[in-house]
Amino acid sequence: MCDHARPLRCLVEIETVTKKFIFACLALGLSACASTQVTKVQNLSPSADAPYDNILVIALFKSYDARVYLEKEIVAKLAELGVTAVASTSKMTPKVPASRETFLAMVDELGSDAVLITRLVEHDADVKVKDMRPKSTYNITPTYYYNVWNVELEEYVQPQYIEFKHSIVLATQLYSASTREPVWAIESNSKIVDTFDRPGGMTVIRDEAKAITSHLSRDGAL
Repeated sequence: MCDHARPLRCLVEIETVTKKFIFACLALGLSACASTQVTKVQNLSPSADAPYDNILVIALFKSYDARVYLEKEIVAKLAELGVTAVASTSKMTPKVPASRETFLAMVDELGSDAVLITRLVEHDADVKVKDMRPKSTYNITPTYYYNVWNVELEEYVQPQYIEFKHSIVLATQLYSASTREPVWAIESNSKIVDTFDRPGGMTVIRDEAKAITSHLSRDGAL
């Protein structure tokens, strides 16, 4: 951890971790405490040819691993609802450009009737270096004097740790494959706190996927 002997190195480490943390969260689910709030941006269009039952799922992030993890989780949630869905990353490699032409070719190949696209639109981060609470132990022994005791105090101060607080906003749009027009959209805002003593899990990924698919189903898109 950081110490006063190397403050510049500490700042560099914190800055580097901050820039990478968003993609680590999405790709590996490094979240100790997370909550997701959904805001409706576009209700299901009256002209939508819903319900959709063959959906191409696309996540657009800089990190290919992040795309893989989120797409797989959304596909799994859609499958639980009885909807056929395919992750775009299952049909391509990291070297294939994430372009309109690439995805339109997938739609034609799969015969998809809709395309679900999720993008990262906002990321705010707060990183703090915090001190651990010292741990104390007492060793009490008697002396030769009446009612007089010898007390030895040992105090162990643990190294500093870094606490991350992040706000991640994802925008998700559903497109009709036949008209190529957006027919539904939401934004989901996740609040994340990650520290040394709260290990990560798949909380962020699962919360986002569940929020997206449950709202799709509730709004009559599936």
